[in-house]
Amino acid sequence: MTPAIILLNQHTVTFALHEYAHQAGSKDYGLEAVAALKLNANQVFKTLVCELTPMALAVAVLPVSSQLNFKTFAQAAGGKKARLADPKQAEATTGYILGGISPLAQKKPLRTFIDQTAADHSTIFISAGRRGLEIEIAPKDLLALTRGQFASIQSLKSD
Repeated sequence: MTPAIILLNQHTVTFALHEYAHQAGSKDYGLEAVAALKLNANQVFKTLVCELTPMALAVAVLPVSSQLNFKTFAQAAGGKKARLADPKQAEATTGYILGGISPLAQKKPLRTFIDQTAADHSTIFISAGRRGLEIEIAPKDLLALTRGQFASIQSLKSD
């Protein structure tokens, strides 16, 4: 049981767990989950811990099929600039390891911004707090539990 799962049980939120065998050499954890669970990449969301200028951390939750637009994320979070946080800092702050960082039940709760496309789905998939384990949850429940807000934070693809 991860802290994220414990939190969901405490709040009697409806969710489903989906487990798969994490491959040790994999570095693209979100796309690994998509392939292993045969899911739509627009419905599987990654959790990125970002550093904002001036010094603050915040969380971006967006589809694994997209990239974070740091400029719009910084604007949504009220910062001047944003970049990915140092991995060690992200792990120490959230209590989770990279590839398993959940937006739920973090050691130090961070402001959370969920890409607005989450609202297009009845459920989305997020990390359950360890590699190889995903939570399927309604976006409104994720929003409520993280005390987050929806924002347009992904880059538009320009092929």
